[in-house]
Amino acid sequence: MDGQISEPESLRALIEALRCLPGVGERSSRRMAYHLLQHDPQGAARLAETLLHAVEGIRHCRLCNGFSEEEICAMCSSSRRDPSLLCVVETPADQNMVEASHGYTGLYYVLMGRLAPLEGVGPDQLQFDRLLSRACEAKVEEVILATNFTPEGETTAHYLSELLRARGRKVTRLARGVPAGSELEYVDAGTIAWALMERRGA
Repeated sequence: MDGQISEPESLRALIEALRCLPGVGERSSRRMAYHLLQHDPQGAARLAETLLHAVEGIRHCRLCNGFSEEEICAMCSSSRRDPSLLCVVETPADQNMVEASHGYTGLYYVLMGRLAPLEGVGPDQLQFDRLLSRACEAKVEEVILATNFTPEGETTAHYLSELLRARGRKVTRLARGVPAGSELEYVDAGTIAWALMERRGA
């Protein structure tokens, strides 16, 4: 046991729980845990309370599959959005970046992932049937594939374009204004706005 850190079991559990965050290893999670307990116990309690509230209160919108507190989110319910355009993104963070470009006024569908066969993520896991049902509604005239320009994102876009075209849908893809290998969450809003304007057939 010499040389090992002796920590209360509840502290160990907190450190392990924090490791679920992206990019956080054991050293980082231990530093976070120590900071919260030593310097900001009220913040730790608030974090625990709000996290539990979010987990229990957030659901997926029935139409766009994004996060919502209601069955249908505010964006899908808005009369100011153009229902003829449906933009398909991988994550809610990508959706936020497209919105920040102020160059798109249509609606969305959030995949909550991308095809990654080696990780066991296929069409069934991403519920492509839900997307196809949404995209084939009569009021949808164009489906914009705004998946990331990573190998997985490109594979997802190609797979979806084949499925959608087979159903007679008009399909476009973001133009290459978005750098290859990039993720929308980290691309500036101006670049996304340009890519939306210059979108092409997928």
